[in-house]
Amino acid sequence: MGGRSQRLVVLDDQIARQNEKCHVGNHCHSFTMARGCLCCVKYMLFLFNLLFWLGGCGLLGVGVWLSVSQGSFATLSPSFPSISAANLIITLGAVIMVTGFLGCLGAIKENKCLLLSFFITLLVILLAELILLILFFVYTDNVSDNARQDLQEGLALYSTNNNAGLRNAWNTIQTEWHCCGVNGYTDWHTALQEKVVPDHCCQDIYQDCGRNATNQFWTRGCYEKVEEWLDDNKHLLGTIAMCVLVIQLLGMAFSMTLYQQIHRSGKKYEA
Repeated sequence: MGGRSQRLVVLDDQIARQNEKCHVGNHCHSFTMARGCLCCVKYMLFLFNLLFWLGGCGLLGVGVWLSVSQGSFATLSPSFPSISAANLIITLGAVIMVTGFLGCLGAIKENKCLLLSFFITLLVILLAELILLILFFVYTDNVSDNARQDLQEGLALYSTNNNAGLRNAWNTIQTEWHCCGVNGYTDWHTALQEKVVPDHCCQDIYQDCGRNATNQFWTRGCYEKVEEWLDDNKHLLGTIAMCVLVIQLLGMAFSMTLYQQIHRSGKKYEA
């Protein structure tokens, strides 16, 4: 009986050790899989934000170049002189650069603080976009009327000194879009206080052609042409907007997934 009991004890010990090995093996396998998923999400988020950051650098460079060398990209609005194409591109590029930097550094360093900052930044941008979109659709008529009035007031600055940017912008728009004025060529009569139009309103452009009333001017207003272009390209613009939304949501999802993985692994914040 004693020998049999001893054999049973040895067998129980062997089974216990085998179970312990299996448990450790399963734990290691689960840990390896979790670490693999963490690395996958980490480098996907890093590459995503690296492209984001490079795009922001490009936009910032283009905006600075336009600001210092291309006066034709000035604002058309006298009420908001700071809202020019160059300034908008610079602002957009700076926001994208900062956001991409937070995402890149937070991912490669596995830093929870930076990842959370990246997530919050994207969330704030997304909410701001949604609020602006809702306000635009709610007040579409008011926005359209105010924009027309503001652009018409800006026509009066066409011939004034220190407004070469505005003048070049109107010349480019009217030439490329085959339009004249905001609502029509008669807008220039009011703005310039005489029955003349800029030469770029002429269908056949030559020096002082806008002073010859017998010439053929573009009859459609530029505001109407812009509205027509937006309507014709609404599907393309909607697709672009959806792509931007998807990119933002993916960035938020990746950052929060990586944040949770780091939190579960118990990695502490490193300064």
